Amino acid sequence: MTFDQLGIITPILRALKEEGYTNPTSIQEQAIPILLRGSDLLGCAQTGTGKTAAFAIPVLQHLYENHRNEKGRRKVKALVVTPTRELALQIGESFTAYGRYTAIRNTVIFGGVKQGKQTAELSRGVDILVATPGRLLDLMNQGFITLKHVEYLILDEADHMLDMGFIHDIRKIIAKVPQKRQSLFFSATMPPSIVKLSGKILGRPEKITIKPDQTTAERVEQAVYFVIKKSKIKLLIHLIKEKQPSSTLVFSRTKHGANKIVKLLDRHNIVAAAIHGNKSQGARQRALNAFKAGEIKVLVATDIAARGIDVEDLELVVNYDLPNVPETYVHRIGRTGRASASGIALSFCMEEEKAYLRDIQKLIGEKIPVIDEHPFMDDVAPAPDPNKKEKQQRRPQRRNNNWKGGRNKNRRGNSRKAN
Repeated sequence: MTFDQLGIITPILRALKEEGYTNPTSIQEQAIPILLRGSDLLGCAQTGTGKTAAFAIPVLQHLYENHRNEKGRRKVKALVVTPTRELALQIGESFTAYGRYTAIRNTVIFGGVKQGKQTAELSRGVDILVATPGRLLDLMNQGFITLKHVEYLILDEADHMLDMGFIHDIRKIIAKVPQKRQSLFFSATMPPSIVKLSGKILGRPEKITIKPDQTTAERVEQAVYFVIKKSKIKLLIHLIKEKQPSSTLVFSRTKHGANKIVKLLDRHNIVAAAIHGNKSQGARQRALNAFKAGEIKVLVATDIAARGIDVEDLELVVNYDLPNVPETYVHRIGRTGRASASGIALSFCMEEEKAYLRDIQKLIGEKIPVIDEHPFMDDVAPAPDPNKKEKQQRRPQRRNNNWKGGRNKNRRGNSRKAN
């Protein structure tokens, strides 16, 4: 199927063609007809499935067909609420790209920066507002934004908004939006809390579930290394220097951990930058832009900060810390292997993280291959029996094959106990 067959108007088709898009993804093929006929939608879809275009195209088309001849200052008729600044910016860029020939105006607002530029843009009038919950409520309370004209409400990444504690903000926002509206609700997972929230937002929605787990696993070459905590950084440095990937996205579980990884990489002349919630918006955007431009080869991120990262031809994703939520693993490795591209995802697993690994493998329905030959295997070998005389023996040379970590440097058998 092509976009031409979905009933999309000529100005948007022209923009899509210029973006190089001719064939819709699965969620776009299913969602666009539903939304064009005005139904509510409950979508279970993960990052990388193309859901932004799935809702942006119908919203642009509705606004173009119903409001393009209106006179006077523009009012917010479509509201997209999303958890992070990076994702909000990405969505705004998509509306701009797909709507370049519609004259539909959009703007993005988020916290962490001064509000002057954002309020100036709002004062000129916009049709589509993309916002993070905190800044949206702040500007509403100051009188810069009214939602009484909203006809289209989109909640994106709803599960992560709940994880970040935005549930009360979301309820306040929903209370200010007209009941007569078209509502779209997207979430990567559907736990009871999400189902309950969607029930308060949607009428009788049509439902779409896109499960890219298997296709993601097929596109992405996955492997896991068993390694103790203090050897993770040594393994990461080894892989980067040995294989020299053009771009590497490293996931850390904590902000402090992300900063520490960057500091240690820098000591080994590997230029890297960290993005997380404690970084200013300007610093995060500069780091992301430098990464996209190839000026920085390694970007270290926490899961929340990584929302909205969309880098073409990302070669390698490294799970420095395995996530304790298996769906998060799929989000992470989905950063590489986008669309028809292939990519590599490597995970470091400590003894105490093996339960996380089992949950991940259960979710994706396959065993992740273990690379059991790498320079730091001695670090995870059993400690020698103290009652036996220790023998000195050389480990065999390792073949430098694929992502197996290069040669072992003739390490001796006096291994250390894993902690």
